[in-house]
Amino acid sequence: MRSNLRVRRSPNHSTNHSTYRSRRAAQAAAAAVIAGALTLTACSGDNGDNKDKGNDGTGKESSSGDTVTLPKLDGSSLEVAAVWTGGEQANFKKVLAEFEKRTGAKVTFVPAQDPIINFLGSKIAGGKPPDVAMLPQPGAIKQAVDKKWAKPIGAEAQAELSKNYSQGWQDIGKVNGKQYGVYYKAANKSLIWYNAKAFENAGAKEPTTWKDLLSTAQTIYDSGVTPFSVAGADGWPLTDWFENVYLSQAGPEKYDQLAQHKIKWTDPSVKQALTTLAQIWGKKDFVAGGAAGALQTEFPASVTQTFTGGDQPKSAMVYEGDFVQVNIGETKAKVGTDAKVFPFPTVGSTAPVVSGGDAAVILKDSKAAQALATFLASPDAATIQAKLGGYLSPNKNVPNSAYPNAVQQKIAKALIAAGDDFRFDMSDQTPQAFGGTPGKGEWKDLQDFLKNPTDVAGAQAKLEKDAAAAYGSGS
Repeated sequence: MRSNLRVRRSPNHSTNHSTYRSRRAAQAAAAAVIAGALTLTACSGDNGDNKDKGNDGTGKESSSGDTVTLPKLDGSSLEVAAVWTGGEQANFKKVLAEFEKRTGAKVTFVPAQDPIINFLGSKIAGGKPPDVAMLPQPGAIKQAVDKKWAKPIGAEAQAELSKNYSQGWQDIGKVNGKQYGVYYKAANKSLIWYNAKAFENAGAKEPTTWKDLLSTAQTIYDSGVTPFSVAGADGWPLTDWFENVYLSQAGPEKYDQLAQHKIKWTDPSVKQALTTLAQIWGKKDFVAGGAAGALQTEFPASVTQTFTGGDQPKSAMVYEGDFVQVNIGETKAKVGTDAKVFPFPTVGSTAPVVSGGDAAVILKDSKAAQALATFLASPDAATIQAKLGGYLSPNKNVPNSAYPNAVQQKIAKALIAAGDDFRFDMSDQTPQAFGGTPGKGEWKDLQDFLKNPTDVAGAQAKLEKDAAAAYGSGS
């Protein structure tokens, strides 16, 4: 899909749709309080300082005006569909309210169900598509274009994208070279969270390489605590595990090729990554409950069992993105003291940087829909939600001071400094039938691999069969 994408850096689907939706909500509802020890790999680039006149550098909108001019739309109405719930939905509605205030248009938020492409299909079949949809996968954007649902982004929105986004973030919203998506939200998916007390008791240190991670796991195990909690009941965390290992080990070019199915899942690079994963997944003593237990553990429980139990938690570490904080918040553990985090270790030559995100796509073209896309591409919209917390924008002209605390500011600055040096979640780039459906495709195949990590060749064959069917190659 995007062979020239040069982006390295950074939800959550489940075997049932309600948990799947809660993963999406968790991504942005998370209280952004990452441990001070976190360091994100980032290449040199724009430092994210806002130079637009609409900001005064304090994170507050200045009284001198807004950064983008919007048309008067009195009498117009829009429907915007997204899978967001809870605090994420409430905060986004405040952004939509500002759009209403500035344009006179009336905007209605339409709660969608995952998979959102199926939801949109039923709406379109009934003759009532929303005007704009927030799509969580590049693969979904491509499907919307292939089905002739999506409309191209107009000149005004494109101008905002060109001014405010790195080329990589623009490119992942393109299909066949044409801009269809405005990436409004991002997520960091290259983190491992750990129980600080369990590490302290074991005398363990934060690892920086995969070899160090295995050594740390052994040290933790020797202290009497199981090293890892794996959310095997949900397929999506398993895809994220794979992507971080594969990106670091095989490199960005192979990552792009596999995401586009230009190389097969039977490729030796996939064998190497699965074999590497089996060093943890295949070691019963390293996974809470063993494979059988992991396959019954849903994502929220994988987090909470890591940060409960006092000196004897069920596990010492859990892998996933910044949205883990929402689940840590359900325990008595405090992020930064009891719950700490380190970047996903280097498996190959460089540490992986994997991102996720959500893009606005126009389904019913109109002056009002294009104006909303323009607004969402501006610093004005993202700044509103940044102030509310639990949100990360890929817009480089959102003032860093808009984020509500120093740690969140650090994360946001690292994302912007990474420029085009990240990779987008691979499963989110694939057809939904392969990389985004509970109980099918990659999710199911990796669950089967977790159950039997010795059968690398069998897992590769299943993955290739399902990928070929989903991509329509027929082989």
